Amino acid sequence: MRIGLFSGSFNPVHKGHVLLAEYLCKQQGLDEVWMVLSPHNPMKRVEGLADDVHRLNMLKLALEDQQNIRPSDVELLLPRPSYTYRTLQYLTQAYPQHTFVLIIGEDNMLCFNKWKNYRWILDNYEILVYPRGAERHECTYANMKKVEAPLFPISSTWIRQCIKEDMDLTEWLEPKVSDYIKQNKLYL
Repeated sequence: MRIGLFSGSFNPVHKGHVLLAEYLCKQQGLDEVWMVLSPHNPMKRVEGLADDVHRLNMLKLALEDQQNIRPSDVELLLPRPSYTYRTLQYLTQAYPQHTFVLIIGEDNMLCFNKWKNYRWILDNYEILVYPRGAERHECTYANMKKVEAPLFPISSTWIRQCIKEDMDLTEWLEPKVSDYIKQNKLYL
């Protein structure tokens, strides 16, 4: 199977994440997309990051009814800090029958040369790059492919701010995820 790996902190996971995963699965010839929950990204601040267990639970709730989109906790089981090359090495060894395709946002493409062992990733894996805003950039590396994908005018940062302001997020959060956030008093 051809598996797309869509990593993120999913803090929290929202409908834009899931819609993008569905779209890429259908449009890029992927058999499945695994949404890989990342622990603290070494290139980002840890401030405001919900506990791994909460983020994983929300990811599972958001993907319960999905056919070809699966939650993955693989990065929570690997040494930290979490590096994509380790995830790819581990999954390739654990599932040699699959071909893994890395899915990254355009913002990550622009700083890809700062990723640990980024040349090894480029040499061994196809990388799909989805847009992250109105401004478009050319692919930086030969093994990266820009994909046309819908833009979702939403971010987890914005969701967290809306939660603090007690705004209605029915349009952007799965009801089960919204209930989980309320029950566990997250992002207040």
